[in-house]
Amino acid sequence: MKIAGKLVFLIALVLSLTLMTFSQWRKQSVNTTASLRGLSVVNERVVWASGTGGTVIKTADGGARWKVMTVPGAEKLDFRDIEAFDANTAYILSIGNGENSRIYKTTDGGETWELQFKNTNEKAFFDAIACWDAKNCITMSDPVDGRFIIMSTINGGKNWGTHGKDVLPTAIDGEAAFAASGTCLITHAKQTVYMVSGGSQARVFRSDNSGATWYTITTEMAKGTPGSGIFSIAIHDAKTGVLVGGNYEKPDEAKNNLAFTSYGLSWKLGTGLTGYRSGVTYVDKKTIIAVGTNGSDISRDGGKTWKILGEEDLNAVQAKSKKAVWAVGTKGLVVKMK
Repeated sequence: MKIAGKLVFLIALVLSLTLMTFSQWRKQSVNTTASLRGLSVVNERVVWASGTGGTVIKTADGGARWKVMTVPGAEKLDFRDIEAFDANTAYILSIGNGENSRIYKTTDGGETWELQFKNTNEKAFFDAIACWDAKNCITMSDPVDGRFIIMSTINGGKNWGTHGKDVLPTAIDGEAAFAASGTCLITHAKQTVYMVSGGSQARVFRSDNSGATWYTITTEMAKGTPGSGIFSIAIHDAKTGVLVGGNYEKPDEAKNNLAFTSYGLSWKLGTGLTGYRSGVTYVDKKTIIAVGTNGSDISRDGGKTWKILGEEDLNAVQAKSKKAVWAVGTKGLVVKMK
C-alpha cells in the first residue's frame, strides 16, 4: 500500500508539472469572439486590446472586469494595432486597402472615438502605429511605388503628415510588412523607431530622428515567400533586441524564426522557438516571451535557451513588468501570465 501510495503521488506530481509546463497562461473572461491582434499594456491594472468587427476591449482593474466596445461606423473594420497611455487615452489602427486603413482616438475611455485619419490611397495598406508618447506617434503602410509610406503626428493626432518621398525607406520588389501583432513597427527612447519586413526580404529599418532618415539592415531570417519574414521586433535597450517570425503558412516550422542584436547594428540568428511566432516581448533583460499560432515559448537567459510556455493560439504579447504580462489571440482569447 505504501509503494502504491508513493506511485500515485509521483504520477500526480508528474501530471502537475506537465500541466505547469504547458499552461502558464490564465484565461480571462471577456464577452467577445473577435480575433484580437492589437495589444497595449499600460500597467498592472490597465490593458487595452483590439481586433475584428471594430472591437476594442479594456480593463482598468487588472482583468477583474472587461469593457467590450464596438467603434461606431467601424463595425466591419479589423483593428490590428492599439496604443494606449492610461484608462482614457488610446489610438487604434485598422488595416485594409484604401479607406479601410484608418486611425481613431479616444480620450474618454472609449465612450467616443474620433476618426483622425482615413486613407485615400487605394494602393496603400497601413500595418501598424507606434507612439513615443500621447502626442508623438508614427504609422506606416506597405510599399507604394517602391517605397514604404510613413506618416506621423506631433500634436496628438490633430494632424497626420506624410514624410517626404525622398526620405521614405525604399522597398525591394515583393517586400512588405506584416500586420500580425502591431509590432512590425515600434518606437524606443525619445526618437528611435524600428520597422521590420518580410516577403522577398527580411530586413530591419531603423531611424534615430523620428523617421526623418533611415538605415537598413539585412537579416538571415526566413524570407522568399509571401508568408515568411520578420513579424515582430522588441527592443530592451539601445543595444539589446530580438526579432521573431518564420512562415505563418507553416506554423510548426522552426527555422530562421529568431534573431538577436547585442549592439544594434546587426542581427544574429538564434534557435529554440517551437514554430512561427507573430509577437515577442521582453519582461526584463533576461526574460523573453514569444507567441504564435501553435503556442508560446519563454526564455529566462536572454534567448540562449527556451521552454514551451503554453499551447494557446496567440497573436500578440506585451509586458510592462513581471506582474503585467498579457497576450491575446483568436475567438476573443485574452490571457495573463500566472
